Amino acid sequence: MTGRGGFGRATLVAVVVVLAWLVIGAVAGPYAGRLSEVSTNDNAAFLPTDAEATRAQDLAGGFVDRETTLALVVYERSSGITDADRQRVAADAARFARVPGVVTPLPPPIPSEDGQALQIVVPVDDAEGEEIGAVVQQVRDIAGGDRDGLSVDVAGPAGLLADLIEVFSAIDGPLLLVTLVVVLIILLIVYRSPVLWIFPLLAAGMSYALASVFVYLLADADILKLNGQAQGILTVLVFGAGTDYALLLIARYREELHRHERPWGAMRAAWRGAAPAIIASGGTVIVSLLCLLLSSLNSNRALGPVAAIGIAATLLVMLTFLPALLVLGGRWAFWPRRPRVDQSDPQADHGIWSRIAGFVARHARPIWLSTAVVLAILTLGLTQLGATILGQSDLFTQRTDSVDGQEVIARHYPAGTGSPATIFVTERAAQQVAQVAQGVRGVAAVRPFSGGQQSGPPDPNTAPKVVDGRVQLEATLTDAPDSDGAERTIRDLRVAVHQVPGADAVVGGFTAINVDTSDAAKRDQNVIIPVVLVVIAVILALLLRALLAPLLLIGTVLLSFAATLGLCALLFRHVFDFPGVDSSFPLFAFVFLVALGIDYNIFLTSRVREESVRRGTRAGVLAGLAVTGGVITSAGIVLAATFSALAVLPLVVLVELGTAVAIGVLIDTIIVRSLLVPALAYDIGPKIWWPGRLSRTNGEREARDAG
Repeated sequence: MTGRGGFGRATLVAVVVVLAWLVIGAVAGPYAGRLSEVSTNDNAAFLPTDAEATRAQDLAGGFVDRETTLALVVYERSSGITDADRQRVAADAARFARVPGVVTPLPPPIPSEDGQALQIVVPVDDAEGEEIGAVVQQVRDIAGGDRDGLSVDVAGPAGLLADLIEVFSAIDGPLLLVTLVVVLIILLIVYRSPVLWIFPLLAAGMSYALASVFVYLLADADILKLNGQAQGILTVLVFGAGTDYALLLIARYREELHRHERPWGAMRAAWRGAAPAIIASGGTVIVSLLCLLLSSLNSNRALGPVAAIGIAATLLVMLTFLPALLVLGGRWAFWPRRPRVDQSDPQADHGIWSRIAGFVARHARPIWLSTAVVLAILTLGLTQLGATILGQSDLFTQRTDSVDGQEVIARHYPAGTGSPATIFVTERAAQQVAQVAQGVRGVAAVRPFSGGQQSGPPDPNTAPKVVDGRVQLEATLTDAPDSDGAERTIRDLRVAVHQVPGADAVVGGFTAINVDTSDAAKRDQNVIIPVVLVVIAVILALLLRALLAPLLLIGTVLLSFAATLGLCALLFRHVFDFPGVDSSFPLFAFVFLVALGIDYNIFLTSRVREESVRRGTRAGVLAGLAVTGGVITSAGIVLAATFSALAVLPLVVLVELGTAVAIGVLIDTIIVRSLLVPALAYDIGPKIWWPGRLSRTNGEREARDAG
């Protein structure tokens, strides 16, 4: 578009686009703070429908009028419980019973055999949903703190859920604030402008608002399930990826402002140059995330669409709203370093990266061989990874009431008290199954469920409640319900009771949910990881119109991924002192690291291909590295920093994921994209584009130049 009239129409279009997005933002903005209203953090809700623990949970609903989650209030005095303590416990129990959401009547307090503890079982109605946290908080307020040598803690499944809900409540506030501050600081450093940082940050905020409204409506309609983990990842992913896309577009826009007098012309050229790489990058991440729909875990299937919606919203905003803002901002947006029309070669404006490109040209083969060896050495740390079910005491990075209470219970009661394994069997086989279950190592006691609240020593002669020809048995475990020992017991228990003829036994409960979740996570890794690799290979092949280059890029990203996990395994075990990683960690780390890591290779190789068409392959590699080096490194630092913000949530699995993505992105940005890939591509030369036409034309050109 040329001339005054064209310039005026372009400005009008930009104004309309900006105003339209501001209206959308005004409507969508409030939903960003309401995602917690439609979030659920009940692990059982995310299990596959065919999991044994899920079937057990469905059967359990028939044995009670109202399904409950147990809070265990435990009182401990190391010198022995006194009469005054018993009076206090009785008074507390009476007040617990009056709390809305608590299912009455409460069973009497359960004394420990050593006389040093008393325990009250407080069933909380599952119909309370996320308000279970508020109910537990009222129970904690009534119980009060430690007093005169008597310690008080609220544990059990309801106590744990309440602590998790409190952790995830920080997502709407502290996590978002930390993410914004991190992005702001990095943008100020990158642009060294008091103005320019506003544009990408405003666009990222608009992306988050747009994503939030779609996620809220879908979760509210029960089309997808949202949990705190997915909500936290959505926040950092949108701001991290959005800022990355903004950096790429703004860098190309700055280049074009050196060639075009009008901002509209510069933006049109920048959009044409940067948009294909941004769309390919975002599309790769979206498709990779949607591969999580193949998961057998509802939590993974929820994370995929939630994160994909975030990336899709970010793409839409960054390719429409941000360009319109930049056009309206014109050259003054870059003040005090406003670009002038001087027709300069973009490569000449990147001194340090031009020198790095020259270094790569002189030492290509030693560089890619040495960097590959270093990454391969880091992969040796994988032997320390240790994916497992994190115990309750290992779940948080700081002490919580539920963790303290579980440790008290473990000192004075069978550790599985309050979270028994449930066994559903036919009535005629119930007695035989009870005997078999009692003989399983790790089972402290087995008793039938009679229908009321039970307490005290197990009575195997209690008349069981019969529902549709089935009875429910409760097996108290000797180990804590979230321990490796309890997991082994559940597996052994299932093997034993499944062998009883005619029993049709189904084993569920808190520990069984963890076991089935872990098994499903391992299955998902074996299914989803190969699918993601194939999908990325296809996208890269279409983008680069080659087969060899995509295979090499995927190979470098896989090497980077393995090196990242190896380094993280050493850090988690020997620096952070974590007991291991959650069973879901390897898959989440793979999806985010590979999808996001391939982003930077897409940014680089798409520009390298563009330059190769004009200059030849080896010259194109050096030009692409020089031109994109600064912006991609800045983008990597932004993404690493935003994922590091997950560390503000005191949950080990999110700290581990944030650390892994941050380290992996920096390795991809600084080592893989800056050295390994350019050196490898330079060493291979035109054949990198095999079997595309560019491999032949550039090969002939370089042969002529050499001649």
